[in-house]
Amino acid sequence: MSALITTEILGEHPSLTSIATEFDISTTWIRGGEGLVGFGVYKKYEVSGEDRFKEAHKWWQQKLAEFTIQNNVHGIGTGPILFTSFAFDPRETSELIIPKIIIGQRNGKSWITWIGDQKQPDIKKIEISSQSGEITWANGTVEEEKWRNQVSKAINAIKSGQLEKVVLARDLKANSSTKIDINNLLQKLEIEYPSTWVFLVDGLVGATPELLVRLNKSLITSRVLAGTIQKTGNEDRDLALAASLAKSSKDLEEHEYAVKSVADSLAPFCSSTNVPESPFVLHLSNVMHLATDVTGVLNDSAKQTDIFTLIENLHPSAAVCGSPTNVAKKLISQLETMNRSRYAGPVGWIDAQGDGEIAIALRCGELSDGNKSIRIFAGCGIVAGSDPITEYAESQAKLMPMRTALETL
Repeated sequence: MSALITTEILGEHPSLTSIATEFDISTTWIRGGEGLVGFGVYKKYEVSGEDRFKEAHKWWQQKLAEFTIQNNVHGIGTGPILFTSFAFDPRETSELIIPKIIIGQRNGKSWITWIGDQKQPDIKKIEISSQSGEITWANGTVEEEKWRNQVSKAINAIKSGQLEKVVLARDLKANSSTKIDINNLLQKLEIEYPSTWVFLVDGLVGATPELLVRLNKSLITSRVLAGTIQKTGNEDRDLALAASLAKSSKDLEEHEYAVKSVADSLAPFCSSTNVPESPFVLHLSNVMHLATDVTGVLNDSAKQTDIFTLIENLHPSAAVCGSPTNVAKKLISQLETMNRSRYAGPVGWIDAQGDGEIAIALRCGELSDGNKSIRIFAGCGIVAGSDPITEYAESQAKLMPMRTALETL
């Protein structure tokens, strides 16, 4: 039996983090005030294993075949939407969600999509509450000294010629005396980090600056980040730090591996690619990154290539794993002693045409215990010139977006 999916223009232009429907918020994808917010869960599916991207594609196509779509808006991101949150490791569980209601906004246009033959759902404006519970922090899976020892071992492996780069992650755990207010958390992340993609998929919430892949018709875009320096809050000092980052041989080396892994993964599908000769410095509220936007155009033989195939070929990139990939993955499993779950995995959305935006789940946390607990993550790229103390400080800076947002709810 088919399900009716209707997409209509919204006369109003709501702030996406301050709206509600009869269903709880379930999924979010916002950048610079634009994006998609989903409410309720129409269908949810879990995948794991080496073929998880193919299985996810197959399930999405099966669901689309069951829909009767009435799309009066058209364009990327309209109509039925699949939100995805893949685990870093194929052995772990990845989540696929089709919301019951989706509200979208782009280029001054707002729309609503809903499933079922009922009339257009009501939208309510909500006030963000200033009331929140007390946050208490606990040690993560790996304590500081042990993590720095892991970094030392990784540096030794690199210097001995086993690999060129590896990314090591760590976590922190927090408990709240009351349920963490999701809308409030999302709004804080959106306000503080407007140039990031603010996301929520099945309890994984964060504000990531790294776009794994965007597919819009035949145009592919990927934003690569690698190489980081913490900001001081002093404008003149930060400008000097940005200049030093742009000249840092250690950070440029780390960045080069990340860009090459993305460009090499996209090359078989593209008739042309554009890889800038040098990165730019991306300024966020707390840190600065070396960044490169890699673009490409699908070649004729790849016109039917779907975004799931691109994700499969891009993940894991050197930005979250290392180089060479297989050697880095093996070293991570030996050293890290931590389950990344969906941290550093592909997260985002895909529409009925196969277009979509998929980021890497960074600067994020995974909610549990009825939203009263959260585990937040950070990772650092280790190369021959890395220093364990400096890398630990960098990981602390990368934890700050989620720490600050949680502590100021």
